[in-house]
Amino acid sequence: MSEEIQFLSYEEARKIVGAVMEEEHIQEANRRILTAYDVDGKELCWYDADEIMSEIKNPSKNEDENKAAAVEIVLHQIPEWVLQVTGVRD
Repeated sequence: MSEEIQFLSYEEARKIVGAVMEEEHIQEANRRILTAYDVDGKELCWYDADEIMSEIKNPSKNEDENKAAAVEIVLHQIPEWVLQVTGVRD
């Protein structure tokens, strides 16, 4: 039986996430991931970059705008279990 993933509120995610970086997947060539790091640079979780980019509702021709939109999507999908990784407690 699988549990449904619970996500942090956007506001809480913004306090915890210090950066979202696009990186190469370490095990799969030509695959990109978006890794979320906390404010101290500790890795929290990662996402398939293509999946996140496909969620952008109105993609722009401007790459920076698309990257900003992708970060906003990630911030709405930070799982609650990252609180254990960061050591932050409710």
